[in-house]
Amino acid sequence: MSPLSILCHLNPYISNLQQGKLPDGNILKDQRVVIAVDGGRSKIRINKKGRRNPKTNKHGFIGEWVEPKLLTIYVVDKQGKKVKNNEIKIVNDGTYEDYKGFLPILEMHLISLGISQAKQVLLIADGAEWIWKHIPPLLKKLKSPDATYQLFDFYHVTERLQKFADVAFSDDKERNNWFKKARRTLKKSNAMTIIRQMDEFIFEATGEHCKTMVIQRNYLLRAYRERRLNYAKILDQKLPIGSGAIESLIRQAVNLRIKGNSKFWLKENAEIILHLRCQWIAGSWNNFCGSIFNSFIKPQTA
Repeated sequence: MSPLSILCHLNPYISNLQQGKLPDGNILKDQRVVIAVDGGRSKIRINKKGRRNPKTNKHGFIGEWVEPKLLTIYVVDKQGKKVKNNEIKIVNDGTYEDYKGFLPILEMHLISLGISQAKQVLLIADGAEWIWKHIPPLLKKLKSPDATYQLFDFYHVTERLQKFADVAFSDDKERNNWFKKARRTLKKSNAMTIIRQMDEFIFEATGEHCKTMVIQRNYLLRAYRERRLNYAKILDQKLPIGSGAIESLIRQAVNLRIKGNSKFWLKENAEIILHLRCQWIAGSWNNFCGSIFNSFIKPQTA
């Protein structure tokens, strides 16, 4: 049984989505919605084929690093503070499948919540190509409102600026001054000013230093061209510019439970634990268990 089929047993809404029977919800009606997506990292156990070890009577295995993909969907109020109450709850979920397995999960939640009825939507993530290639078209397909924004996580971008500064400057004071100024400039949505400064440093650099600086500059340039660095506008809308919510979820769901020294999970088991941890962290454990139990109750026939 594949991890996705196990997930279908755990959450009947995915089965309804696949059959085209999933009704639109209205929980997000007139709400300001944040969708944050990111990937974690943990080891999966892959059993070796062939004969068993004669001493242990077991097959050996190898450990492989994989990226579980996680999402969190939440609502913010007019001041930009996260809303969490009985009517509007945080939604967390994830999977060890690739993006093709992740997208139906995200779609299922967005339809069930009623993303088409939201007032504003913000998609925030790092620079992972699969996110920006597939999720914006999905939002368009689901008729996300016109006020839908896309943003590179501010703190991921500033990490790139820090890496650039570490190579461009040998003097600590100059490095820190440039980084702080660039960070303020970025927050004002003047990314092109920073990119021009980077180009000047790159022109004078050589070897590995030049290569490192080009990589960081290109990251910023790509985000700028895709119009995903508009922090001033997002701040003016009192929406978050950082993906701290998804980083916290990865820490609690993956790093503190699944990832660790000598932890090698079978993929299907890691899939289940990840899904369960997401529900627990979201505070949706009781509702989740109720939906699972109800999904296995068959109506009696006369």
